[in-house]
Amino acid sequence: MPNPDLTQSDSARPSDFVRIEATALDELARRLDTTMLAAFDQACDLLVRSANGPGRIIVTGIGKSGIIARKIAATLRSTGAQAHFLHAAEAVHGDMGMIAPHDTLLALSSSGETEELLRLIPTVKRLTATLISLSGCATSTLAQASDVFLDASVSTEACPLNLAPTASTTVMLALGDALALEVSRRRGWKAEDFADLHPGGRLGKRLARVRDLMHSGEALPQVSPDTPMPQVIYEMSRKKLGMTTVLEHEGKEANHLAGMISDGDLRRLLERDGPHALERTAGDIMNPHPITIDGNAFASAALALMEEKKITSLIVISEDGHTEGVVHLHDLWSLQLI
Repeated sequence: MPNPDLTQSDSARPSDFVRIEATALDELARRLDTTMLAAFDQACDLLVRSANGPGRIIVTGIGKSGIIARKIAATLRSTGAQAHFLHAAEAVHGDMGMIAPHDTLLALSSSGETEELLRLIPTVKRLTATLISLSGCATSTLAQASDVFLDASVSTEACPLNLAPTASTTVMLALGDALALEVSRRRGWKAEDFADLHPGGRLGKRLARVRDLMHSGEALPQVSPDTPMPQVIYEMSRKKLGMTTVLEHEGKEANHLAGMISDGDLRRLLERDGPHALERTAGDIMNPHPITIDGNAFASAALALMEEKKITSLIVISEDGHTEGVVHLHDLWSLQLI
């Protein structure tokens, strides 16, 4: 039946379409808290089992549901699970070979009677793969054949004719995202793991590691505590970072951070000692407690620390306490984090 609230085009507003979809999402959230909680929990257990191997997660659908299925598979992969999209129509023409024992098939169909999906059921059962369905009809053939049924029903579509999949696909997408995120949480997925799978684009820049940006080796400004001030100034000018590390170079403490000298330290020395400033050594004026950061930290964390401490560089320290390099504010500018 047409949607009685939206059939009169002169009274319907664009916001009405959005409100209908928002209402459908609110109804889904209520079900997840009550009647669907146990089924959702069981579905997540099955998906985690497949994500941890040896099985995989196969997400399938056709039409608009197929588009949503493709996105859910991508979200699962993005959060570390082995997930693949299977086009339901192509499956019955050879691609059914993608399904293997121990796999979990996540099938999307609003009606639960999509012919191409129903053809997959005998193969799934024969292979002892697991079937989870996202459908709007609990009494449908697909739902009844499933190991777990997740209720993706909506009271009405946003379409004025109640025909075009709108609210129903929104609910499927949200339910798929909820599954992917809960599976990710249960598997202990961390930001570090996410960073390894997203090296490109703006997201990849945000997740870049400090170690990948730091100045190290010959590019690292470094002097020893007994280095005379003229050589300290030369090293700072040559490396062009506005600072230098002060490192112990002998014995067991080789490459151990003794301190740091910044442009500000030099200015204060000149103001205090005047012409006698050049008689000092690095150890005389260094800051013995500079702010440091671990090389595995994210660039965004380095930026936050610089902003908090109002500094322009951080010394990168390894787990065993050795100096690895220096990351400068300009390095973060190059990532457009600022």
